[in-house]
Amino acid sequence: MKFETTLIEGRLVKRYKRFFADVELASGAIVTAHCPNTGAMAGIKDPGLRVWIEPASNPKRKLRYTWEIVEAGGVLIGAHPARANALAEEAINAGIITELAGYSSLRREVKYGENSRIDLLLEKDGAPPCWVEVKNVHWQRQPGLAEFPDGVTSRGAKHLNELAAQAAKGDRAVQLFVVQRDDCQTLRPAADLDPVYAETIKQARAAGVEVLAYACSVSPEEISISHRMEFATL
Repeated sequence: MKFETTLIEGRLVKRYKRFFADVELASGAIVTAHCPNTGAMAGIKDPGLRVWIEPASNPKRKLRYTWEIVEAGGVLIGAHPARANALAEEAINAGIITELAGYSSLRREVKYGENSRIDLLLEKDGAPPCWVEVKNVHWQRQPGLAEFPDGVTSRGAKHLNELAAQAAKGDRAVQLFVVQRDDCQTLRPAADLDPVYAETIKQARAAGVEVLAYACSVSPEEISISHRMEFATL
């Protein structure tokens, strides 16, 4: 996924009210950017961190910039969680996620479960449909280890239960984690932070839900899924 416009580098002044981030540019000017990550943003919202923001293509938009990348611990990290779905779709179409290759059609936001929409639905003749739920990951507490979630996520547990229900019907169900950084080899549930989610993913796997995790190469020019990671069993 290449950025449509040139990103602008700055320093994070503060992230506040969930949706806003003040950024100091090299000129000394401070601008307010849209913060697309409304979660805890553990480890990537500290004042003073290098960030990259993208100018809006629509001049009438209220906030002229969107926060896209942050550098923490010397590593570039994608800060826009909604990019994960597009990254997954791009990688599937390119054959990079080999476990999900070979399907003839890909649809987004298909209704399923209890008032939910699946991120990606893969289909081909003669095979069960493949329901793919995508989760964005950025958090690292130990070198080489990514963790999810960075806050309690009842919604995430609900999605796992819905995937398990699809697997029980004989369909293929996949939880795909897109880790928007390239310095981690393993992903595990943050059981100390959200034990319910950790137990739910354990149960979902036992029910037939596949769990995949892929890391990303991140630069101010492009973010792309690069390689598979191991998923640490509980």
